[in-house]
Amino acid sequence: MIQTKELIYEYEKRDEEGNIIGMKRAIDGVDIDIPEGSFVAILGHNGSGKSTLAKHINALLLPTEGSIWIDGTDTKAMDELWKIRQKAGMVFQNPDNQIIGTVVEEDVGFGPENMGIPTGKIWKRVDKSLESVGMTAFRHRSPNKLSGGQKQRVAIAGVLAMHPKCIILDEPTVGLDPKQIIEIRDLIKSLGEKHTVILSSHILAEIREVCDYILIISKGKLVASDTPDRLEEKMSGTETVEILAKASAAEVRAILLNVEHISNIHTQERADKTCSARIQTEGGCDIREALFFAFAKNECPLLELQTSRISLEEVFLELTQNDAVGEEERTNAGNL
Repeated sequence: MIQTKELIYEYEKRDEEGNIIGMKRAIDGVDIDIPEGSFVAILGHNGSGKSTLAKHINALLLPTEGSIWIDGTDTKAMDELWKIRQKAGMVFQNPDNQIIGTVVEEDVGFGPENMGIPTGKIWKRVDKSLESVGMTAFRHRSPNKLSGGQKQRVAIAGVLAMHPKCIILDEPTVGLDPKQIIEIRDLIKSLGEKHTVILSSHILAEIREVCDYILIISKGKLVASDTPDRLEEKMSGTETVEILAKASAAEVRAILLNVEHISNIHTQERADKTCSARIQTEGGCDIREALFFAFAKNECPLLELQTSRISLEEVFLELTQNDAVGEEERTNAGNL
């Protein structure tokens, strides 16, 4: 559905007076291949290039070098741009940037009207799109009087009415309250049932909740791409085992000395005459069975035993630790 080859995007950097002072590379040699029906997250810090990459998928931005194909069509084919934007609809971070109608139903019908869809079919699309996002009751309202979450739903309905194969959402929950965030996340999940979905975000909980594949962008480069579970597994050089035993710290350490593949031990005695221990293993070895038998052999009750691997949050921080967090991507057209 979406493929890039050595994708590069550069823009002019200007000083406060508007003079060109250099070039900034926002996307640097990115190669991706996203099959139809995928639910993919583009993850990165602010200024990493994730929004710039997302806007290439909708052909709002065109490559400086390299290529990007949407459903087999090269975005550099200028006579195909409108068809590309029909196949890949984008929902912006701020819905006010794409809502132009004075009435909700008119705004949702704007895209199909521009596509030349007959009036009768337009209203059928509007009806279905508003119903799918739960906004039918607001169809005669002014978008200006809606909440942030409601506006985001209207923006999504406007994209759905164009019947795209792919939907790109750029930071769709930023600025929403907790209730609205949950509602929009649930809506985004439902989009994946019939569409290829690309979610650009820096919110890890959001990505973990809805996406099955992740692209991590750092300083314009693709630094990792895989499922959340496999990313955690790849980055996990060690595994941590946490235990709780009915023994002193000295007794726990003495038992652990006879267990192989342990690289580090941290113990803490408790007031109830138990001891907790956090054990790091070598090379991610699974030592749970060895621990069980070691404590059983010493007739020492093992009350708790659990493992934990590196989290997605830790993977993200490890891969993007050198990012200039907060750097803004800009072009002479404004924020990317």
